[in-house]
Amino acid sequence: MGLLEAFTVRDARTRPDAQDPDMAGRTYAVPFAAVWGATLHLAGGGLRGWTTVRRDHLEGFVEVYATSWLLPLPAQIVISVTLDANAQTRVDLSAEGRHRGGDLGANARRIRRFLRALDQRLDVRADQILDAAPAPAPAPATEATN
Repeated sequence: MGLLEAFTVRDARTRPDAQDPDMAGRTYAVPFAAVWGATLHLAGGGLRGWTTVRRDHLEGFVEVYATSWLLPLPAQIVISVTLDANAQTRVDLSAEGRHRGGDLGANARRIRRFLRALDQRLDVRADQILDAAPAPAPAPATEATN
């Protein structure tokens, strides 16, 4: 993050194609109910400064209000817990500052912190965190001609 971005950007979000692997979100080979429960725990006070504002298990989202003790820059965070096309549990987050000016990277740090805490809470093994990016298509077979 450049200096200009630090003072002007106040939102962050996960994306499967993010250049920063820490901002790619998570796809877990873990049942939805376990991930949902761990998410509710963390969002509802399991992380310091996080308070659940709203949640909907049918839509698979939790809305959180978060503050930090060091830089009191409030943010609204939306955590999405859904099933992907392969019936694996997918977690994505978006965080937007509720203040003027940039967040000095605070929202990206909040997202990273949540995902690390979720991994710990779920006690996942490396093979249970799946690559969110779609697998590349195999190269077409070519026949050698002699």
